[in-house]
Amino acid sequence: MTLHESSRPSPLSPESFDMPSQDLPVYVVNIDRAAARMEALRAVAETHGVLLERVAGVDGTLLAKVDRVDADEDRFYTCNGRPMLPGEYGCYRSHMLAFERLVASGEPAAVVVEDDIAFDGGFLRRASALLDALPSADVIKLVNHRASGFRPFAQSRFGDRVGRCLWGPQGSAACYLITRKGAEKLLASMKVIALPFDVALERGWANGAEIFTAEKNILPFGDMREATVIATRADYRSVKPSHWRRLPAYLFRLKESVSRFLYARRPAPKPSVGGKVGPA
Repeated sequence: MTLHESSRPSPLSPESFDMPSQDLPVYVVNIDRAAARMEALRAVAETHGVLLERVAGVDGTLLAKVDRVDADEDRFYTCNGRPMLPGEYGCYRSHMLAFERLVASGEPAAVVVEDDIAFDGGFLRRASALLDALPSADVIKLVNHRASGFRPFAQSRFGDRVGRCLWGPQGSAACYLITRKGAEKLLASMKVIALPFDVALERGWANGAEIFTAEKNILPFGDMREATVIATRADYRSVKPSHWRRLPAYLFRLKESVSRFLYARRPAPKPSVGGKVGPA
């Protein structure tokens, strides 16, 4: 199915949906020192009939570097041109705990969110409809900072388009849908940390999963977006070495750009169940 600009639907508002039934569990990655964020998020979600399951996250600031597990510090430095920050380690480990929760639950899929997202009344139905439209997906990112060179593969019954981006990284792991099969794949292929979690998640060419993205964000970011618990811009700047020492990272990014482009141009996977799938 080839989609063109003329087929793009008008934006949908939450009022376009009835109160959704909870057909997908929603896991919230949240560390103990951010309890207030969790309670604020839960209060808003309940007004829309969304029940949340908290995944107690790993607070990287409480761990000494020597206590980190499955962290390839040298590879991280080579690929990113700087050392791994405590918050990045904690974020990555926290999302892996959410994957483990999904696999243990036996549920076919779940939505994973971070605690700086906002909810509305229609996002669960829109998320489910995207998976119905592209059932071969292992992960569908529902929120991104950017979607450059979007290539549509399918369109949901609500008019949301799902596909891949030729350029990236897209940024953010604040909200995504993941299947149990996808969680099993990523628990195996992403066990060792060598990249920030949001970057690693997008790398379907490397992690062996079918990774897709919604063209438009299904949910907005909440008021707590700027109050990050991972790292501030100053934190990132403080650990960056001189440009010449980051040359291996620049080369890695160039290779990644080529891999991403080729991955986005692959033919759409055939659906295992009903659903129309096809590249642009």
